[in-house]
Amino acid sequence: MLPDGSIKYFQPFHISVEGLEKCVLYRDDEDYDAMVKIICIAALRKSVIVIIYAVVSNHCHVAVLASSQKDADDYGKELKRIYAMWFRKKYRVEGIMKEADVKAICLDNDWYVRNALAYIPRNALDNGCNVNDYPWSGYGAMFSPAQMLDPASRKVSDLTKRERLAILHTGDTLGNVAWRLDQHNSLIPRSFCDYKYLEQAFENSQAFFLKIIGGQNAADMKNRLLDMPRKMQTDGEFLKSVEEICQRWFQTDSLSLSIERKIRLIPYINRTMKTSIPQLARVFGLSRQTVLEILNPK
Repeated sequence: MLPDGSIKYFQPFHISVEGLEKCVLYRDDEDYDAMVKIICIAALRKSVIVIIYAVVSNHCHVAVLASSQKDADDYGKELKRIYAMWFRKKYRVEGIMKEADVKAICLDNDWYVRNALAYIPRNALDNGCNVNDYPWSGYGAMFSPAQMLDPASRKVSDLTKRERLAILHTGDTLGNVAWRLDQHNSLIPRSFCDYKYLEQAFENSQAFFLKIIGGQNAADMKNRLLDMPRKMQTDGEFLKSVEEICQRWFQTDSLSLSIERKIRLIPYINRTMKTSIPQLARVFGLSRQTVLEILNPK
């Protein structure tokens, strides 16, 4: 069930937000805390479910369950919009998020899901911190039922409007949320992350989760989730990436794809990788006009 109460089929997505020229977006603990709360507020507004997240100095990652690519895209845009307002108000600086890049990538198989969910909390290392102790990620939601037993915690749904504005920086009605605040007024990850989905992705085994983290090629995941969607590749590199996706989706190579399968695949490739109409046409053996018609159906 989604936050708006509707029951829909949903898919996992990885959302990343990178600032202008990779500048420092989160300058102090107040900024980190605000971004975690924005992750929740935006999820409520756009009706997606947060699985896990990590906020580091110049970017953030969030894995969500969304009912469509559009919902995932809209969620990423909302993160950017709200944080831009926060940054502008606090630092009196315009345009810091204007060129911020937001990407939403569908995690389309079990391997991709597990490695993305493991890669996200691993970003604590970017801030020189231990994954276990980093306060600005959802790592603590996993395999940690004791998190919800903190006697000093309180329900967000019990806050007054004035408290919501002061603590969560929003006037949104939050009477139905299950979120809880710790004694420092920070959100408790297990109260808003879908830890059940997260744990099931690792067969309810913390040892399995730690094994994935320990054996993960972090450079490869960074390329898949951050760099590849933002950097134009040579035709050879692009073809190699396309062939991998063809194998994941259809267990065949791009030369063997029917036009129906190309129609399914090309919009996904165009969303998740930085490419062009001519490059798509070359790699898929189609005319530029056909690619345009696939991307912009009437």
